[in-house]
Amino acid sequence: MAETKKPLFRDITAEDDDPEITEIESLCLNCEEQGVTRLFLTRIPFFQEVIISSFNCDHCNYKNAELQPGAKIQDYGVSYTVKIKTPNDLNRQVVQSSYATVKIPELEFEVPPNKGVLTTVEGIIDRAVTGLLQDQVLRKIQHPEVAAQIEEFTKKLEKLKELDEPCTLIVEDPTGNSFVENLHVPNKDPDMKINRYKRSVSQDEQLGMMGSSDTDGLNTETAAPVEKDEIIQLPSNCPNCNSPCTINMKMVNIPNFKEVVIMACNCDACGYRDNDVKGASGMQEKGVRITLHITDKSDLSRDLLKTETSCISIPELELESQMGTLGGKFTTVEGILTNIRDQLGANPFMTGDSSTGDKVKKFCEDVDQIIQGNRLNVHLILDDPAGNSYLQNVYAPEDDPEMKVEHYERTFEQNEELGLNDMKTENYD
Repeated sequence: MAETKKPLFRDITAEDDDPEITEIESLCLNCEEQGVTRLFLTRIPFFQEVIISSFNCDHCNYKNAELQPGAKIQDYGVSYTVKIKTPNDLNRQVVQSSYATVKIPELEFEVPPNKGVLTTVEGIIDRAVTGLLQDQVLRKIQHPEVAAQIEEFTKKLEKLKELDEPCTLIVEDPTGNSFVENLHVPNKDPDMKINRYKRSVSQDEQLGMMGSSDTDGLNTETAAPVEKDEIIQLPSNCPNCNSPCTINMKMVNIPNFKEVVIMACNCDACGYRDNDVKGASGMQEKGVRITLHITDKSDLSRDLLKTETSCISIPELELESQMGTLGGKFTTVEGILTNIRDQLGANPFMTGDSSTGDKVKKFCEDVDQIIQGNRLNVHLILDDPAGNSYLQNVYAPEDDPEMKVEHYERTFEQNEELGLNDMKTENYD
């Protein structure tokens, strides 16, 4: 009987009686005797795959635990800028990868990349205070003036938690694997700005990557040419469980639109299936905003191309997504609504407290009503500053009475998000 394949990174469940914990003899840095390091590969939502390592020394009882990301480096880096004004802001969940830098501009304070952690805004402040006060007893003896300055600064950090004045928290991660909780999901968070940016050559070098000059995440200079009707298979790793799998890539000509490259993944280990879309014609001179008035259930079967630079909004449900949400998709209107519902429903960060959980549940129910055709007369808006998204005109070549297509000049902020302003990611307003 063939052995059943299991994902390298698996969810922690009660049914999994074989979590595959690896034990390795390791040198204890505290007493230099031999201890044991245990490695466990698992998945945390929005932190993707992680490697949990735990060290224990029986000789001196020294213990240590670390969490390291096992996910691939994303196509774009990410920067979260959050205004901290209320107790809820202090409780925001934060996923901080080992490459992330944390800044508090009001105190001119910066925490360089360190261990990966799953924490909160308050937890970040507490860890910073603990780190600064480490070895403070010895420092007071050897360098009393420095110790006094550090003690005074930690008081300022602690005072941030009293919220007498708003402060700003910036989490910047060139790998794109960090995350800060949105307290207003499924809508945009008015107190948080998310910026995805192209890494600089030096950042790529620091991450051990080759520099890339492409704008769509696909290096057309080094990639093999793709002919029409030809399927190219590329060895890769599953985005869901990181097991080895094959990516199928094909050039597709969308009628009355343009050519795109569709990359499909089908993992035998975990059953994950997905597709990603890359524009084959590069960035357009103008952005495009497509508004569909859903008046009949047949509108749900319209073909839809959403690139990774596109935002989605449904005004009647007060939904307004960020650029990069859901990635690139070639699907239908029903398919994209299903993706939105499933992503929100499966995200534990959005179902933690009762108020947010009830709001997300109600939103998912409303989306279900649209998918089932029980709720019509709503508008679906695709806003793509790169100009590469598409929605099928079922009346082509005539105008579609239920669809409006607008081309517009990009704003400075949109050019910045697309990496067209040669933005330096270390500078903030």
